Amino acid sequence: MCVAIVATLMISLPSLSSAQAQGAGPAGAQAPAQGGGGGGGGGGGRGRGAVQLYTPAAGAKDLKSVLFNWAWYMGMLRSSEEYDVLMTLDYQGKGTMQVNGQPCNVTMYRSDISYRASGERIRITGTRPNGQSCSTIEVVSGAYAWNEDIQGAELVPGQGKATPMAATVEERMIRLWSGPQGAFKAAFAGTSDPPSMTPRPQKLAADVMTIGKTSVAWTGNKPVLTYPIPGVPKATATATLNEKFMAESVVVKHGANTYEFTYSGYKDWNNPLNPAEAMYAGRMIEKKNGTVVRDITTTLTETGQMYVVVPVRASVKAAIKPTVQHPNWTIT
Repeated sequence: MCVAIVATLMISLPSLSSAQAQGAGPAGAQAPAQGGGGGGGGGGGRGRGAVQLYTPAAGAKDLKSVLFNWAWYMGMLRSSEEYDVLMTLDYQGKGTMQVNGQPCNVTMYRSDISYRASGERIRITGTRPNGQSCSTIEVVSGAYAWNEDIQGAELVPGQGKATPMAATVEERMIRLWSGPQGAFKAAFAGTSDPPSMTPRPQKLAADVMTIGKTSVAWTGNKPVLTYPIPGVPKATATATLNEKFMAESVVVKHGANTYEFTYSGYKDWNNPLNPAEAMYAGRMIEKKNGTVVRDITTTLTETGQMYVVVPVRASVKAAIKPTVQHPNWTIT
């Protein structure tokens, strides 16, 4: 099935590894360097191919323009047809966070994400102030969440322990869909049902402020988008974008809880020998009900098409009765 999906994408979307090629970008902001990234050389991108490209008018404030600018300046629109085809992420960082309610000095924070599967695996290596280990592995996959004592616990019988974490499913889904890339995908997902996994913002209706469940308003010169969190009923996100149309904050209201994510220091954090021209935040601070629970500084990303799978363990399926359902993504 995975091979079939990859084959379909490669046939229908040529030059996926190429970044948005140099050319006239959206008006009103300074574009990042766009060129033949992700492997070097040109091929695809703005100004090439048979598809008519879309450029928002200078100062355009409608939802279509905002969503396009958001994805374009993040470097998420790829190929000659400018689809968002960044379906996976390998993120590495370090910093401080709360583990089981206690502080942890994190020397390695590594997240592997599959947006298509609504899955994330976070490997945490760190110590508490008293020197005790606080290392753990946090996993969410659709309607299931668990912790592992070793990576891949229980995939091989008798090796490792997967501990079901039913109470964390919605919180981990909120974190996944509030990240610098995930927030755009969640906002776009709110415009249609079922949502597209490889969206083209230029296909949206023009000159409107609301499409589906996603809307935009402006506070001064900053667009503020409101949309639901995929797979988490009654969770509503508000994302404020900066002058370069990148998320500087995402605030999620879910019942009695408020989650706040702030982002800064955007740049291409991929290996300098293989830049992808896909922007990501250099620092990410997460608060829950006003208390800082994660403060992570980026060290490296891989925004190419990684192979990321998050299979749910049999013991986890047996222990958790799903109360949420991840999106039924469609492949364009």
